[in-house]
Amino acid sequence: MSGDAAGENTERDAVDEIVGQWLVERPDLADDLWPVQVFGRLQRLGAALEKQFRAFATERGLELGEFDVLLTLQRSGPPYELTAGAFRKAAMVTSGAITNRIDRMEAKGLVERVRDTADRRSVKIRLTERGRELTHALMADHLAHEARMLAPFDRAESEGLADLMRRLLVSLGDTTIK
Repeated sequence: MSGDAAGENTERDAVDEIVGQWLVERPDLADDLWPVQVFGRLQRLGAALEKQFRAFATERGLELGEFDVLLTLQRSGPPYELTAGAFRKAAMVTSGAITNRIDRMEAKGLVERVRDTADRRSVKIRLTERGRELTHALMADHLAHEARMLAPFDRAESEGLADLMRRLLVSLGDTTIK
């Protein structure tokens, strides 16, 4: 059931320990514990990655959410703006969280609020020139950081992992950021 059973890895992780505990507690479920191998690791990996990304952003004077806003606006293309509603959908956070995040970023001169000319009730969040320069400067560093985190895999293994995760996300309906 563990990686060493497949002959690939003899190192044990926390999920191996969790599965071992379940095997003692509920040996009758031994053949049914295989999803824990995947989802337990995905959950723990998510937490470990968030910690890494948070440290990366903090070292650069940003909060993780601010870094996410900068990248989201930059990749949206000219004029590098989105509505607060679009951010809520992409980030799955409350309107209050977006408002507070944008307030902090506006104070830093990274974004600005712009009234929609077609609908004055709608406000768009736009990347400032300073925000674009910062994002441009950080992107190569960000990609190198991600590549370092994937160092246990070669490029083909990374692409295979990405394909497997894509299949799982599509099967769960996660096919768009809108």
